[in-house]
Amino acid sequence: MSSDREVAIVTGGTRGIGRAIARELAHSGCDVALTFRSDEAHADAARREIETIGRRALVVRSDAADAVQAAAVVTAARDTLGAVRVLVNNAGILRDRVLYSMSEEDWDSVVDTNLKGAFNFCRAAAASMMKQEYGRIINVTSVSALRGLPGQANYAAAKAGLIGFTRSLARELGRFQITVNAVAPGYIQGDMLQTLSARSRQEALEQIPCRRFGSAEEVARLVAFLASPKSGYISGQVFVIDGGLTA
Repeated sequence: MSSDREVAIVTGGTRGIGRAIARELAHSGCDVALTFRSDEAHADAARREIETIGRRALVVRSDAADAVQAAAVVTAARDTLGAVRVLVNNAGILRDRVLYSMSEEDWDSVVDTNLKGAFNFCRAAAASMMKQEYGRIINVTSVSALRGLPGQANYAAAKAGLIGFTRSLARELGRFQITVNAVAPGYIQGDMLQTLSARSRQEALEQIPCRRFGSAEEVARLVAFLASPKSGYISGQVFVIDGGLTA
């Protein structure tokens, strides 16, 4: 980042990919507001990590699916840290079920968090970004949006919707010098990958040309570039980071 006044919001920023993104943005010169839903221990650790880097951190308990709570986070970030110039919509959940056993609640909770959550935060942050004529919005989608996986109809639909949302918003906000892009990670080491059985992990590994899983830090470095002034002529794009899985 180019100044001491950069402020970023990272939803779901206290664990896994989100935490790595928040850490990388802090190293790049951002003060960071992080959201979490329930795990206070991880939230406190993430806050201390950002502060150790020498940046300010604000940690807010928030449900991305709730528009009022999303708006409150944006307001708190602005009032505490300064004008929000970067928004990373990373908050997401899984409720994997095959179709015949997927409940309406399984569907709604995933779509509301993973897709509506990004809408809520973008809508809350866009007005100030438009006024300042600058902004970087990065939506974290998934390769599931591009290839689909059994048992992930809800997750794949939400993440695919996020791609369409990204491209539409890029066209709406471009004239205000606000870029909107999406990052689509593949199999990344972390909590979600650990939910797979050893056999499933091995089968997944064999599909990846690079023959390894990615790291959260690799995703974070890509997001940090898209969040920087250097990416000013890149918008409406989906960057797949999957070791060649979808090639």
